[in-house]
Amino acid sequence: MKKLFFLMCTLFLSGSTFAQIEAPQPSPFARMEQKVGLTDITLEYSRPSMKGREIFGNLVPYGKVWRTGANANTTITFSDDVEIDGEVLKKGTYGIYTIPNKESWDVMFYSNATNWGNPETWDESMVALKATAEVIELPFEVQTFTIFFDDLQSDSAIMSFVWGNVEAHLKIEVPTEAKTMSSIKKVMNGPGANDYFAAASYYHESGKDLKQALEWIKKATSMQPEAYWMLRRKSLIEAELGMKKEAIATAKNSLAAAEKAMNADYVKMNKDSLKEWGAL
Repeated sequence: MKKLFFLMCTLFLSGSTFAQIEAPQPSPFARMEQKVGLTDITLEYSRPSMKGREIFGNLVPYGKVWRTGANANTTITFSDDVEIDGEVLKKGTYGIYTIPNKESWDVMFYSNATNWGNPETWDESMVALKATAEVIELPFEVQTFTIFFDDLQSDSAIMSFVWGNVEAHLKIEVPTEAKTMSSIKKVMNGPGANDYFAAASYYHESGKDLKQALEWIKKATSMQPEAYWMLRRKSLIEAELGMKKEAIATAKNSLAAAEKAMNADYVKMNKDSLKEWGAL
């Protein structure tokens, strides 16, 4: 009986050890997604509140690196290269650290975005871009730290950091014109080799109109005559259409291109097909 009682107590204490109490976080996590032109920007951060405290120059000292929020470092992700303060920031995810001052902030995009708060050791080589954010004094107080995007244009947006009666903001420019012109050029020039190849592959693999697949793969290989994977597909389509002579010639071209590219897989596949068709 004593053993049973001891076992029950042990199980109870063990369960209590791993129990999780749910309670509101003092600095709630926030995630926002904003499309600027054709570029996706994703922001993740935790939002502390004033709670009667004096913020900048006190809780957040001037001249020192700040995590720009609470808890884990604030992160931002760009789907394209962007431009800030005349410098290019490559697409990817960055930690945002700031050095608040009364007249302006230094905003640093840190390549290591996996820190909890500030890095234990600051590595200047990790700063992918450093920009200056202009500071303005607000005629009211914002109780909870907020980052948002304003003045959305087709090629830019203003990212603002707001807390207390302070707002710091900087402009982010995105490559909308370059992406749009590239899209226009691609569409107006018609499908590319990869488009024709994808269409022909789908028709071939799904047993659709092989004659149409052959027309598309011919266009693909005419655009990329050294693409051994496209030539391989063309030979298979020709073989299934009963065009054995053409299939052998195409397979030999694919084999030569694959050997030149040192792609052993395609070399073997072409040799196997040529043996099957009596050409080796």
